Amino acid sequence: MPSSDQPTAALKGRGATSNQVERFSAWSREPDETIESANAAHEHVVQFKTHVTDEIARRIISRNNSPDVPFDRSINPYRGCEHGCIYCFARPTHAYLGLSPGLDFETELYAKRNAAELLRVELSKPNYRPAILALGANTDPYQPIERGLAITRSILEVLEDFNHPVGITTKSALVVRDLDILSRMAGKGLVRVFLSVGTLDADLARLLEPRANTPGRRIEAIRRLAQAGVPAGVIVAPIIPALNDYDIERVLEVAAQAGAEGAGYVMLRLLLEVHDLFVKWLHAHFPSRAAHVMSLIEQVRDGRHNDANFGSRMRGTGQYAELVRRRFELACRRNGLNMARRQLDATRFRRPDAHSAQLDLF
Repeated sequence: MPSSDQPTAALKGRGATSNQVERFSAWSREPDETIESANAAHEHVVQFKTHVTDEIARRIISRNNSPDVPFDRSINPYRGCEHGCIYCFARPTHAYLGLSPGLDFETELYAKRNAAELLRVELSKPNYRPAILALGANTDPYQPIERGLAITRSILEVLEDFNHPVGITTKSALVVRDLDILSRMAGKGLVRVFLSVGTLDADLARLLEPRANTPGRRIEAIRRLAQAGVPAGVIVAPIIPALNDYDIERVLEVAAQAGAEGAGYVMLRLLLEVHDLFVKWLHAHFPSRAAHVMSLIEQVRDGRHNDANFGSRMRGTGQYAELVRRRFELACRRNGLNMARRQLDATRFRRPDAHSAQLDLF
């Protein structure tokens, strides 16, 4: 249900153009002409400032059995994401908190400050069996508030203590802040990092991902990771038909030149509330192209706007999706990407003596 009491025009520094009501709410909002007139006359200005709430998590490792992803466990240090990517598939999760997947998702953030403490406890359990753990499976672990809170860094410190393998996905150059930890872990085959770069067009990226680093800074982060010996890769995501699909080959070429070893891609997914938010964003920024974009999305989703089926939800189906797949594979082969993927080593896992020696007696 759309919320009409918030502006539908583009908002500087934010991705969503509205704060539509979450789907579990029993009520909706209607426009107030008096408020709209006041806003227009600058008598009242609605501010959307970032607010961070501490969350005391009960568990920190999330499990999944999806055949579409190469991991069965992940950690999300934060709920919500200030990057404000309009297409983010994690937006609907804010509805579970009674908040809007729109502007609330970008501004009402939750930080799991006890994440490292919980992780240490979970990894110390005698029945825990190690396997690659994903950081960045839902919201970005290196979003802007991480610079001050350093929750992701504290998680990496625990993973290093236990020699636990981890895969990181982010669209932030802040990841290079932790090169000291990452380079040591890379020396043991315990880490790889993928930077998400959907386009090299900085202007388009600013509209799609208003508070994320520019594409150039993300490519530079790949370069610095590779130079430090950390296996790095690029994810061209999401591919949006008739909007950023022209840039697939260029992103892969530049990333490979920077030192990327691997690459992947994801077709745009318009699930649940993301659909309405994206359509509003599209009409606000690209009104003359909106119908064409949505038509092509229907072509890769069997006449619909979303596909939740395993096996096809990440790539799409049909001729257009097949063309994208072939372009991606040819560009990877031409640039030497995905030739040999280094496997992370779970055999090095150990429980630090200080935490396990006495407990092993019980």
